[in-house]
Amino acid sequence: MRQRQSPASTTPGELMRRAPPHGTLILSTMAIAGLLALPAMAQAPQSAPERGRWLTESGNLEIEIAPCGAALCGTVVKVIANRSMSDPAKTMADGPSPMGMKILTDFKPANGQWQGHILNRETGKNFDCLMSLVNADQLKIHAYVGTPETGKTQIWRRVAGAQ
Repeated sequence: MRQRQSPASTTPGELMRRAPPHGTLILSTMAIAGLLALPAMAQAPQSAPERGRWLTESGNLEIEIAPCGAALCGTVVKVIANRSMSDPAKTMADGPSPMGMKILTDFKPANGQWQGHILNRETGKNFDCLMSLVNADQLKIHAYVGTPETGKTQIWRRVAGAQ
């Protein structure tokens, strides 16, 4: 039966065999760093420059982009014209008013832009969407199915005097 050595008489080689693998230490450090970053990510929507009121490209709706939990969402706060987006000559008076409708949901930071979903109020379908500032007064909205290389892009304008 082999006797256990005291820590003082343990050789460096034995200590290395008992130490956790180097990769484990790196993974543990990365996990701790990720957990420490969570509060900062959760607060990101509070200071996002994308917050505020935006006029859709068609000029039909005014959308308020604001935090909703740890994400950004966009809600219709003003109906300027209840026209169809696919056919501007067609009014949508027979349908429900979009007032109060949440059309942008679950936008979170991703690679220098925001990624979430946009609702097509005419079809009721949600699409993947990327959102990014072009400049302080223009917001790029890119809705797509599958990959971002496809889809449709709109430029929304910030409502003057609204933040």
